[in-house]
Amino acid sequence: MNYRLPTDVSPTHYDLTLLTDLTLHKFRGTVEVALKVVTDTSKIVLNVAELHLSDASVTVAGEEEAFVPVSQAIDSIDQRATFVYPCTFTAGSSLKLFIAFEGKLNESLIGYYEGTWEDGGQKKFYTVTQFEPTAARRAFPCWDEPSCKATFEMSMVSASDTVNLFNTPHQSFEYLESSFKSPISGKTRPIRVYANPSSIHQAKYTLGVTAKVLPVYEQVFDIEYPLPKLDTLVIEDMDAYAMENWGLITGRASHYLLDPNASNIQQKQAIVNIQFHEVAHMWFGNITTMEWWTYLYLNEGFATLMGELIIPGSGYLSTICVRIFISSFPRGFPEWNLDAAFIALHINDAMLLDNKLSSHPVEVDCPDANKINQIFDALSYSKAASVLRMLANHVGVDAFLKGVSVYLKSNLYGNSVTHDLWKGIEEATGFDSSNFMDAYISKPGFPVIKVTESEGIIHIVQARFLQKGTIDDTNTIWNIPLNLLTVDSDGKSSINKVVLKERSSFYAVNTEQLFKLNAGTFGYYRVMYTPERFRRIAIEAAKANSVLNTGDRLGLVQDAFALAGAQLMSLSDALELLTIFKDVRDYYVWSSISTALSNLINIWWEHAEVIDLLNEFRRILFKPIVSEIGYTYSADEDPDTSLLRTCAVINASQAKDEEVVNELRQRFKQYQATRDNSLIPEELQGPIYTSAVEFGGEEEYLAIKRIVDDPKTPTEKLAAIGAMCSVADRQSITSTIHYMTTEARDQDVPHFVLELMKNPKIKREFVAHFKENYDVLYEKFKDGFSISGLVQVFLSPLSCCQYLTSS
Repeated sequence: MNYRLPTDVSPTHYDLTLLTDLTLHKFRGTVEVALKVVTDTSKIVLNVAELHLSDASVTVAGEEEAFVPVSQAIDSIDQRATFVYPCTFTAGSSLKLFIAFEGKLNESLIGYYEGTWEDGGQKKFYTVTQFEPTAARRAFPCWDEPSCKATFEMSMVSASDTVNLFNTPHQSFEYLESSFKSPISGKTRPIRVYANPSSIHQAKYTLGVTAKVLPVYEQVFDIEYPLPKLDTLVIEDMDAYAMENWGLITGRASHYLLDPNASNIQQKQAIVNIQFHEVAHMWFGNITTMEWWTYLYLNEGFATLMGELIIPGSGYLSTICVRIFISSFPRGFPEWNLDAAFIALHINDAMLLDNKLSSHPVEVDCPDANKINQIFDALSYSKAASVLRMLANHVGVDAFLKGVSVYLKSNLYGNSVTHDLWKGIEEATGFDSSNFMDAYISKPGFPVIKVTESEGIIHIVQARFLQKGTIDDTNTIWNIPLNLLTVDSDGKSSINKVVLKERSSFYAVNTEQLFKLNAGTFGYYRVMYTPERFRRIAIEAAKANSVLNTGDRLGLVQDAFALAGAQLMSLSDALELLTIFKDVRDYYVWSSISTALSNLINIWWEHAEVIDLLNEFRRILFKPIVSEIGYTYSADEDPDTSLLRTCAVINASQAKDEEVVNELRQRFKQYQATRDNSLIPEELQGPIYTSAVEFGGEEEYLAIKRIVDDPKTPTEKLAAIGAMCSVADRQSITSTIHYMTTEARDQDVPHFVLELMKNPKIKREFVAHFKENYDVLYEKFKDGFSISGLVQVFLSPLSCCQYLTSS
């Protein structure tokens, strides 16, 4: 079956009028599409879903007669409308297609949908669009494919007491405003953030980072932002975290708002990561668009790399860009150590999906538009970003960015495929990036390199790494940048950027001295040393003035536990590695340690004696950090210390350290008695609320439920939801599930599910509830991004224990 629309006609321009009726929860409109006839045809086929069409006439340029179809068919499965006309339109002619349509506003969180907000205790409605990947067809009839780019003129009609926002400027309701000056043209453009009037003051940080990053993107890509403004609309009902509509970004309140009096580094980082990602899409996705969903990574992989690492991690940028950026942010984002954050999140997440036989290539064949949602995963985002980061490190970041600029300029306002990217980078660098990157982009999986030693020589063998071990994939040989770090007898270190291009090879190395492969953890692969070499490297990495950095430490921890999970290393050796790092105070190292131990607990959750031992180990590791840095946050403290404090308190309380739990409970009791929350910093709302409920009673549970109903900030709501889900007694468990199914917003249901599945007292019962109610959940979330995540969250705790035979 042909899943792509016919190419007999091609749209060039839309004139769209849309009338919204919030009282009747309906919308109707008309669209007139200018078409270029490519081949002779009497049919016009386009996308439409859940709309009623009342007319579909066509006029030929230069003629007055309007042709009406002799037949009209709607295919609800393939979401297409087919119109057959009484004449043949000849190639090269121009048409105007007119269609009138109407649809219902629902709470589906896709297409043109309806949301709610509270205004003085009164429930009010708003509408918003979510078109990616294939939902524009739910708002108006169109050619809903990425290669069918066209220009638009739009008129939005609504009640006089409402406001319409679109891609172009409009004066309207509650907003914060700033501006940025283009370093290319000198033009000044307005930047606005719109939000609920009661929370607009919490959008100040989002406004600031948006205005400041735009000139950096222009400078790096050497392409001016082309629209007359950039707005961000913060909303309460959204399936995705955010959406990069050109000129009008939409995003969840929980990921865009920040209490202006809080020093919450995690929330600041979340805002920067998401907003920089979405602003990157103004170039990667809107200015230059992938030709088809096969190349989704050209949008998402680049937006992840640029928005979450290269641009905010200004250590990556050339001198002029650093000057622009640091002048905007006096403290400077380099203090956030975003390279370590990237390793901790994106490389590990990608490999956890990519280590399965069911993995798919980054460049994945995706013929059926109805299945596109399945590839919005860690491979299209995190793996793509990780292997592009690897390439950037190998050729040099400045040269890489120059190649990206060439790529964008060569495909300005057009569509692109993988070859276009390699062509741009090769033109800028002279490096054969196509050959170097082919296996990482076009093949599933990733390699592990096994390192064995003899005097003065190391032998390296590559194989495909899998969750259950390794296989010799004879069809795939990866080009592996070894980044071999060695230290001479004087203690001086150097890095050799040699590339392993064969199945195996030998390298001369002084094995009496320190050496480490994948220095800085830039490569997308695992490294398997002997246990003795692992230990020697870890001991060196734990030293205060080590030549190894945070990225190296992270790589060691992640590799060790991945190898233990695949039964290629003993779990006891992996756990010993953690004790070597007990005096290290890098947050991201401890974040990875926390993740590793949490994964073990999730595997052994029904074995109380094992959980008790793991919790004792957690207390030994994390309690000294709590004792050392305490519970008090300061606006001028080092971000790493702030993040480490939160991590340590969470782990110590989850491990049921009596002193830490009592401290957290006392803070909540004071809040209950006085309504003074000064002892509940935003960063510790989660562990404080959870400890209050888990070790409290009905009074604490009801207090937390009131916070869920009326939170001061979106982050407080998420913390309170987590606490609601940590209950132990039957009545409260039933109450939480009932609240989730009858009162919670749809966008919050996945968060309830995630938190409930962390509760060992309810896991099996909740899985049964999920199975019994799957049809209802599927119907509610089937067309968005949430359903696959819900299934994974429900089923993953019931998997077999992968460490049983390696402990």
